[in-house]
Amino acid sequence: MAQQSQIDDFLLLQRVAQRISAILDLDALLEQIVDDVAQTFGYTRSAILLLAPGGREVVIAAVRGWTSHYHVKGERFPVSEGMIGHVVQTGKTCYAPDVSRNPHYMVSEVSTRSEVDIPITARGQLIGVFNAQHSHLDAFPPHRLQLLEALAGHLGVAIANARLFERERREKERMLQELAEARAIQSRLFPRQAPQVPRFRISGLSQPCFAVGGDWYDYIHLPGGRVAVVVGDVAGKGTGAALLMASTRSILRMHAEYETSPGAVLTAVNRVLLADLPTAKFITMIYAVLDPERGTLTFANAGHLPPILVDASGSRPLITRPELPLGVRAGTYSDQELALVPASRLFLYSDGVIEARNTAHEEFGELRMLQHVAAPAATVESLLQDVLAHAQGEPVRDDITIVAVEALV
Repeated sequence: MAQQSQIDDFLLLQRVAQRISAILDLDALLEQIVDDVAQTFGYTRSAILLLAPGGREVVIAAVRGWTSHYHVKGERFPVSEGMIGHVVQTGKTCYAPDVSRNPHYMVSEVSTRSEVDIPITARGQLIGVFNAQHSHLDAFPPHRLQLLEALAGHLGVAIANARLFERERREKERMLQELAEARAIQSRLFPRQAPQVPRFRISGLSQPCFAVGGDWYDYIHLPGGRVAVVVGDVAGKGTGAALLMASTRSILRMHAEYETSPGAVLTAVNRVLLADLPTAKFITMIYAVLDPERGTLTFANAGHLPPILVDASGSRPLITRPELPLGVRAGTYSDQELALVPASRLFLYSDGVIEARNTAHEEFGELRMLQHVAAPAATVESLLQDVLAHAQGEPVRDDITIVAVEALV
């Protein structure tokens, strides 16, 4: 019989260790523990009570076996009463071989003859009490008390781990919720639809590599039927870049109403950003104005990748005089005017397009892009799909933005 008892003890501790490593949900963990204790040792009642914030009460976290004085999960007891309160106050195990002779005992069930209450600690701090009761006198021999105290030690570790996991889970859920809200807000900053411009078709898309990103494109209606087309890329990724993007969008839209040329707009925006941007942050941008009446597109480039023109002679980048990104240094930006003849197309894009890599670490590159957009059927959607196909399932490491301006036949 003694040998069987030792085997039962070992198996219980083994199961507790397995629970600690396999269950990080606190409620499920504690329910499993009280079940194990009741089933293995046949104790009439068992419970785990955790210290409530403030330390003046304990709360039942898991319970088994009560009948006449029924206790339920969530019920609270003051730490100034009973054997459990005595354990909280002293931090020591309280065992009553005969509850009728223990001065701290308070009647829970009339059938209870012996009871033990053991402190549960984590990192040296008392966090709860393990309670077990039996209908026989002195039902907890010394070796069993040692086992239950060892069990309480495992419980302390398990509860601390489960609480840490729960805090991390809640924090992750909070962050995901905030990202979802940020994504929803940022999505509203992108154009809902392309502007309707006589003799031209404009299309665009943007795909962030995270929930939110620093790429941005926009359309701004200007006097005289003109339309401004903007593509920008904030240095960095994620939420910080998205915040800078939103701020820059507001600044640019404000100056677009008053300045007379793309270069003047970028010069004014740069002046504001120099005073506001964090150190080592900058923004590349192309600001272009389409004049459908004249059939021209005038643009200024602040350190962004050159636009790609597609016409009867093929596809080629429009190399302009090098200009610094916005937010780097004071200066002015120059304009370049381009005549868009019927059937010609202009593609503006961010570096996420050409820097997308496949499993062999090969970039999509400018050559592949030039070859793709040269096809008469090429669109912003087909270019994005070609980039993603090239990546072969590899995660995109930068935001991708593409805008096309097409002169209709």
